[in-house]
Amino acid sequence: MLQDSDVQALIATRKPSHSLPRPFYTDPDIFRLDLERIFYRSWLYAVPACDLPKPGNYVTYKVGLYSVIIVRGTDDVVRAFHNSCRHRGSTLCREAKGSKPKIVCPYHQWTYELDGRLLWARDMDAGFGPKEHGLNPVHCRDVHGLVYICLADEAPAFDAFAAEAERYLAPHDLANSKVAYESTIVERGNWKLVWENNRECYHCAANHPSLTRTFPEDPRLSGGVGSEGMSQVLDQHVQRCELVGAPSAFKIDPAGRWRFSRIPLLEKAESYTMDGKAAVARPNSSFPFKDAGTLLCFNYPTIWSHFLSDHAITFRVTPISATETEVETKWLVHKDAKEGVDYDLKRLTEVWVNTNDEDRVVVENNQEGILSPAYRPGPYSSVQESGVIQFVDWYADTLGGSFADRALVAAE
Repeated sequence: MLQDSDVQALIATRKPSHSLPRPFYTDPDIFRLDLERIFYRSWLYAVPACDLPKPGNYVTYKVGLYSVIIVRGTDDVVRAFHNSCRHRGSTLCREAKGSKPKIVCPYHQWTYELDGRLLWARDMDAGFGPKEHGLNPVHCRDVHGLVYICLADEAPAFDAFAAEAERYLAPHDLANSKVAYESTIVERGNWKLVWENNRECYHCAANHPSLTRTFPEDPRLSGGVGSEGMSQVLDQHVQRCELVGAPSAFKIDPAGRWRFSRIPLLEKAESYTMDGKAAVARPNSSFPFKDAGTLLCFNYPTIWSHFLSDHAITFRVTPISATETEVETKWLVHKDAKEGVDYDLKRLTEVWVNTNDEDRVVVENNQEGILSPAYRPGPYSSVQESGVIQFVDWYADTLGGSFADRALVAAE
């Protein structure tokens, strides 16, 4: 069993600009630390708010040992609660999503309002206080139609990201969108391998024939770390979009947790389709032109996303085990767009359905090779994999910093 000191030593001795030592991708003890020190302490993207269009609509989201209910109240506010009855702890909502006028425990029928208040508990003793037994809340923020939760008792700072997200997402009408399609796949790979694969297109030409019809492989165009000012095409695209009020310039959190960057697609392509034309005739953005490219956004550890002129796509990363990761993808279109009239579902989704499955194969092959005792950390390309270097540095700094935070708390 790895001790904290072992993990600290691995972080301290890792080679800069190299992949991580093998235990970071394989060891259950490091996986447990990833959950406890990163996922249980961070703001996590959970669901687009349009997935909860009416009061009583709810989704459940499981992160490690935690299960959370995210529900829209009768006051139209989206809230989150631990999915555990305050009576004897039973799971309240067992389905992935649904709609309920009240939250009722299936065990003894304790009944809760959608805002978490306990309304009814049968045959309890004298002195029982309903106000003291409402659902345990989870920090919850709706950021321009993207719902984030935080499992920590005290949530970390979030306002800087929220302010930038409101600014960059302003042209995209997520509040008046709907989920046209969603897919959930399990990749047999560590969550960090899923992220590393996402943060570069070094692998795209050989693995993504559908995506590379429209998405630029050139890191000077694809929003890699330090890509601002590297390409006249990118700079001109940013200026064109900002002239119509769409913030587009490369923006990254000083701590490296999140980033926004609006980039052009290839050959003035309008969307992620096989022919490069718009996928949705009724767009969910205010762009006066269709070739607005894509706004790339990530916020570690759970979301990367693409916001185009005609639709948006969110990807949610959830670790399951040291070598398994769930990737959930949702395609968002205008709420009044009609399937078969304004968009064809296959045409809308086929590029990323194909790409997700191709990425699954790539990640699983990567994981299989790392499971070999012969694996040794290899060097990243600063040209092609600057985003991977940035992610791995963020991860090592975040996990490494958690030991210092723990020592400080113990000293107090």
